[in-house]
Amino acid sequence: MIDVNIITNQFTSLPVEFAVLVPLIKMAERFALMENDRETKAKVQNIGSGTLRLLHPGRLEIHHFPSLLWKGIGLRSTLTDIAREAGVSSATVDRVLNNRNGVKERTREVVIETARRLGYLAGSSLPFPSATNQIRLDFVLPAGTNTFIANLLTHLERQAEHHSELDVHIHSIEGFNPDTLARTLNDLHGKTLGVGVIALDHPTVREAMRNLAASGVSIVTLVSDILHVPRIGYIGIDNRAAGRLAGYLLGRFLARGVKRKIALFAGSLSYRGHEEREMGFRHIIGEDFSDLEIVELREIRDDRERAYTEALALLKRHPDLAGIYNIGAGNQGIGQALQETGRARQIIFVGHELTDHNKAFLLDGTVDAVIDQNPRVEAREALSMLSRTIQGLPGDYHSPRLQVIFRENIPES
Repeated sequence: MIDVNIITNQFTSLPVEFAVLVPLIKMAERFALMENDRETKAKVQNIGSGTLRLLHPGRLEIHHFPSLLWKGIGLRSTLTDIAREAGVSSATVDRVLNNRNGVKERTREVVIETARRLGYLAGSSLPFPSATNQIRLDFVLPAGTNTFIANLLTHLERQAEHHSELDVHIHSIEGFNPDTLARTLNDLHGKTLGVGVIALDHPTVREAMRNLAASGVSIVTLVSDILHVPRIGYIGIDNRAAGRLAGYLLGRFLARGVKRKIALFAGSLSYRGHEEREMGFRHIIGEDFSDLEIVELREIRDDRERAYTEALALLKRHPDLAGIYNIGAGNQGIGQALQETGRARQIIFVGHELTDHNKAFLLDGTVDAVIDQNPRVEAREALSMLSRTIQGLPGDYHSPRLQVIFRENIPES
């Protein structure tokens, strides 16, 4: 008997009978991932998030491979797997799969699609990608050290793998240069049917978006919205509400009745989303927490090194600083400065996005609260909004929900 292990996304080793090997290899060959060469002692080829490895004659391992390979080989996903991929609760998945009421139609569609993709529903099938009749979509995202943007990019790529009708291209550009962004958008004329963009609110960018839309291209704004442009929709959180939430958290953390100093960091106020967060934060501080004084706002361009340098200077100028709210990315640099100066547990620090380093900061007490939005949901909804609009199909879209994460409620990855 040939010894085969399949290692799932949860790293659960399952023995598989020899009969599984033949269809598995055929599917792998179809994706050009490996050669059926039993003499090869170690052959590794990566595509997307998956790795196939022929370790030695007759032994095959699969690490983090897209779920389409599991269909037809007898491995069923659990409700938890479906819930995690669909971005809903296990209870919602249970209601949908048992055809019970109380679930929105769009949510029901997402759960059923995810369940089919993961091979849970009997008789489900997932077509192999076709090189013809595809819908080209382009996403323009800022480059740099922003971990949230990197996670969003990864989720766009992973979601696109499961939509054979889509041909998705991702462009990472200098994030704070409006001319570069406008030029990238202008270059997409005649090449694409839909564009998703994290856009700077700048006249040249707005004009480029108007020209692109006038040529028949559907446009979705992601994470940070722009007004007065012909976009078909915005996928992202209510940033003003996020800023108010951050102000409420800092206000409740810090003792009332005593004057305290707080400071803000922002990536760039050229992003409308960052400007809205600042506005929401300032409003609630002025309304409900007038004992808190905002002493500085520093723009750090979502860069960890710049954040580190600015944070060190801020801490030196204000030895009595009590709180920090970081509107954008760069928490890693701010956290490093707090740790090196011995003030990590003295200053209340509120930031955004449950990235790996923010999770570590929550656990060691450097960060007190993280306001999270779900990049998986944003990627899914952006792809759906663009593709369904282009195909003339109706859609019911879900905005990502704000969630506050503390050390005690860090969710399972």
